[in-house]
Amino acid sequence: MSNDIISNMITSIRNAILSKTKTVDILATTTTRSIAKILLQEGFIDGLRERQENGRRLLLLTLHYERKNKSKITTSLRRISKPGLRVYSNHQEIPKVLGGIGIVILSTSKGIMVDREARHKKIGGEIICYVS
Repeated sequence: MSNDIISNMITSIRNAILSKTKTVDILATTTTRSIAKILLQEGFIDGLRERQENGRRLLLLTLHYERKNKSKITTSLRRISKPGLRVYSNHQEIPKVLGGIGIVILSTSKGIMVDREARHKKIGGEIICYVS
């Protein structure tokens, strides 16, 4: 297991979506909490709960599926900035995912936020991941 908690989180969510699992457990850190709250606010997950198991704090994410045929809402989660190659962008060059349908999650000096909010506040930062 690697030390990149964000990559572990994204991979766990992606694997849960592919296997159509309703919930997924993720190690609770300040960064993963912030990313999970953004996913909840943007409607990519249904629920977020924190629990403790064997002395470790975990986040329990309830994934969001459409009711008709259980097709997934989140089709793509992609880690952009990695420990070996950080990717930064100013507010004018923040990319749009699927023409604005998806979101870009950034780590800025004002905290972790979505691309729309960063553009509005005119803040650049490290591009953490794309979600669509």
